Amino acid sequence: MDLGVTATGLVTGLLVGLTGMGGGALTMPLLTLVFGVPPLAAVSTDLVANAVTKPAGALVHLGRRTVDLRLVGWLCAGSLPCAAVGSVLSGYLGERSQDVLKIAAAVAVVLAAVTLFVRMYLDRVRVPALSPTRPGALPTVLLGALAGLVVGTTSVGSGSIVIVCLLLLHRRLTSSELVGTDLVQAVPLVLVAAVAHLLVGEVDFALVGALLAGSIPGVLAGALLSARTPDAPIRVLLGAMLTLTGLVLLSVPVAVALVPAVAVAAAAGAGLAVRPRPPVGVGNEGEPR
Repeated sequence: MDLGVTATGLVTGLLVGLTGMGGGALTMPLLTLVFGVPPLAAVSTDLVANAVTKPAGALVHLGRRTVDLRLVGWLCAGSLPCAAVGSVLSGYLGERSQDVLKIAAAVAVVLAAVTLFVRMYLDRVRVPALSPTRPGALPTVLLGALAGLVVGTTSVGSGSIVIVCLLLLHRRLTSSELVGTDLVQAVPLVLVAAVAHLLVGEVDFALVGALLAGSIPGVLAGALLSARTPDAPIRVLLGAMLTLTGLVLLSVPVAVALVPAVAVAAAAGAGLAVRPRPPVGVGNEGEPR
């Protein structure tokens, strides 16, 4: 089992480094579905492993200066206390909450898939000349609070959901800035949630070690490659995987869940084939009118 868990860590770490998303949204369901780890133990184990993996990717982006530290501060102001609350709530419910946690994680995973494709669409159609003004601190703090509660309870959302909401609120950010900012804000968020789960959760340290053996080199490689690798095909595949795992967690048979997973991937691929709308005042060939 250890080799399979290490391979899972390598794949998810690579995706996190490349796209800023996919860690908890993939690792927790895979631990539960493939390796038979109870949901609460999977959440706790995944969070502790992420507390080591996230800083590795964040350091790479800090070195490349693709991080908006102002946004990191606003997000953490909301996320840190809510992550602690969510983690304590998850541990307090204990064995009684296994089915609830499984459903909550499934909903969070499907939401992550939806928001992933929303981001891909906005990346294609947004018009730089009409970029909105920057919102104030309050919407970003509230986003952090929601993300913290979800992450503390299910270990899902520190990348998959936050990075898309960042694009919705702060459309001026480049893709590399979105990934870097999200990874850095996720470091204290995951640390708070991991400490809480160490106190009240069910951490399997053998699984943590197996995950880290794959996820640390994976996230470092992904972060280094993110500046030069087109991530659209990876996001299509990731969205399909998120859809599949979320539906299976909701007890949908794998054969049935494959249909919407393939469908959303095909739809996203078709959307990427459409030419993006040129900025206002620019002709079809990219020349000013």
